[in-house]
Amino acid sequence: MYRTIMLAVDGSSSSKRAIEEAVRIASLARANVHAVYVVDKSALFNYGGYYDPQALLDALRSEGRAALAQVHEALGAAGLEGEEETIETESMADDVATCLQRHAERIGADLVVMGTHGRRGVPRLVLGSVSERFLRFSTCPVMLVRAEHEPIETPA
Repeated sequence: MYRTIMLAVDGSSSSKRAIEEAVRIASLARANVHAVYVVDKSALFNYGGYYDPQALLDALRSEGRAALAQVHEALGAAGLEGEEETIETESMADDVATCLQRHAERIGADLVVMGTHGRRGVPRLVLGSVSERFLRFSTCPVMLVRAEHEPIETPA
């Protein structure tokens, strides 16, 4: 039985579908949803041009608040309990998937729900896959959700 569902959000269309699925499962299981948005601070170290690091960090945190507001609205509409939290990578060597795994362990997640873009081939190699990396070392069940309108990319 799922009691604590961690919902990883990033504001994408697949993330919005993940919210729907997490709400559906939480309603059936009467589970608590713990939504999380990761601010990936590695962008602060990888940008080569002139920028204001605090402004960039503020923008990333603002994106997180907007993504978590969608969760708050969905939980409220379904009459469910939940929490929303923004977490941040801890160092330049830290990545989003590892940060999510630490958080899932910290809150005792029974299930993790997250969106995936379904990239394959070169796009996946270039862009990476947070969901795939998370899935590889997850210690609990994981539900990956793709956006309805995103086509499945097949190898050429």
